[in-house]
Amino acid sequence: MAKLEFENLKAFRALEGKPIPTGDWVSITQEMIDDFAKATMDFQWIHVDPEKAAKHSPFKKTVAHGFMSLALLSRMLGDCVRVHSATMGVNYGLNKVRFPSPVLVDSRIRLSGRVGEIEDYRENGLKITWHCTVEIEGADRPACIAEFISLMFE
Repeated sequence: MAKLEFENLKAFRALEGKPIPTGDWVSITQEMIDDFAKATMDFQWIHVDPEKAAKHSPFKKTVAHGFMSLALLSRMLGDCVRVHSATMGVNYGLNKVRFPSPVLVDSRIRLSGRVGEIEDYRENGLKITWHCTVEIEGADRPACIAEFISLMFE
């Protein structure tokens, strides 16, 4: 269940410019990293070879793909905010993305952020700009900072 729920898009508009609830921690496993590597065909050893990473990586562990933390934004936003009348959500794009810190295997990440601009989109939707920070438990710097744009329709 989402932490903040709205009956419809009209009610959701009240969130414009406001923070969203901080998300729950998500554990990043080697299996998730391997599955992401398979999906994206990015098999760089820093992600998928624990033995080589233990010997040669400055982190001594494998690290998740930066784009994996970005790909989890939709799921993490859904854990934070829900609009009951929404029939569909679509990723629209990104304005800014940075990966300040690596996500080591077996670490936990969560989402914090706020809703930026909300615009009408066609006759039954909204275009929402989300200001997202993917935090790493115990780390000083986030895994990802992104200005993420989505569409939501009734």
